[in-house]
Amino acid sequence: MIILGLILLVIGLIAGIGVLWTIGIILVAIGAALWALGALGHAVGGRRHYR
Repeated sequence: MIILGLILLVIGLIAGIGVLWTIGIILVAIGAALWALGALGHAVGGRRHYR
């Protein structure tokens, strides 16, 4: 999810499309939160780790 968010951020920046930029930021934030919770040992959505 983090990688998809970064790809959308880059495409949004290059193409000048604000919607892609916004969606990219949201995906990076959600991906980072899920990764952090998984790294701390908390099960999120029934999964112990998110890669």
